[in-house]
Amino acid sequence: MRKAIYCVPVPQRSITQKESRRGKSQTTMLRFAVTLFAVIMSSTCQKFGCLEGSTHKLKPSPEPNMRECTLYSKSSCCYADFTVQLARSPVIKISNSYWNRCGQLSKPCEDFMKKIECFYRCSPYAARWIHPSYTAAIRSVPLCQNFCDDWYEACKDDSTCVRNWLTDWERDRSGENHCNNECILYSEMYRNGTDMCQSMWGKSFKSSKESSSSSSSSSSSSSSSSSSSSSSEERACRKKLLKFEKLKGEEEEHTR
Repeated sequence: MRKAIYCVPVPQRSITQKESRRGKSQTTMLRFAVTLFAVIMSSTCQKFGCLEGSTHKLKPSPEPNMRECTLYSKSSCCYADFTVQLARSPVIKISNSYWNRCGQLSKPCEDFMKKIECFYRCSPYAARWIHPSYTAAIRSVPLCQNFCDDWYEACKDDSTCVRNWLTDWERDRSGENHCNNECILYSEMYRNGTDMCQSMWGKSFKSSKESSSSSSSSSSSSSSSSSSSSSSEERACRKKLLKFEKLKGEEEEHTR
C-alpha cells in the first residue's frame, strides 16, 4: 500500500531586523556605486553632448542622409549637409580651410584626413576628450600606434607647408588659410607616424601603443573607409556606457 504524501506548508522564515538593515545597506552601497560610476563616466565618457565648435550640434542625433562619416549616422554631432564637403574627391576645402595648398592630396592620404575630420566633427564620443579651456577643441585623444604609422605611410609622399594644421597657417581677413613657408614632403616635415599624430593637429591626439591582437584588428579598420570604421577608443567608451546602464538597472531592481 502506497503511503500518502502530505504537502505540509513550510512556514516562511521571518526577516529579522538585522537582515533588513543588511538589505538596506547593500542597496545603499549599490546606489553609491552607481552614483560614483556616473560621476566617473561624466568626466571620461559623455553619453550625450558634443564639442562646442561652429559646426557642432548641441546634442547628438540621427542623420540618415549623411554623404560621408556614415559611421555616426545613428548618433551624430554634425549635420548631414556638412558631410557634402567630405563626400567630394578630391576634397578642396572644409569650411574655410583648403586642403590643396601644396597640391591635391593622394587618395590614401585624403582618406585618413577624412577619418580625422569625421571623428572631430561628427563623433558623439569626441567630447570625452574635450579641451578643458577651449570647448570647441579636443586634447590628447589616443590613436592606435598602427593607425598613426598607416596614416604616415599614406601621406609621406604628399606635400605640406605647415607642421601644425591648426595654428601654423597664415589666415587672411576671410579666415582662409595660406602657406607662409615652402611646401615639403610629409616625410620631411614629420619624422614618423608618432611625430605626425602628435604634431599635425597640435595636442589634439597622442599615439597609444596597444597589444598585437588589438593592433591587428584596428589595422584592418584603419585601412577601411572613414564611414565604416570606428576607433578602439570609441568601442571602449561604448562598453563603459553599457556597463553603467547595467549597473543602473540593477540598482532600480533593488529599490523596487
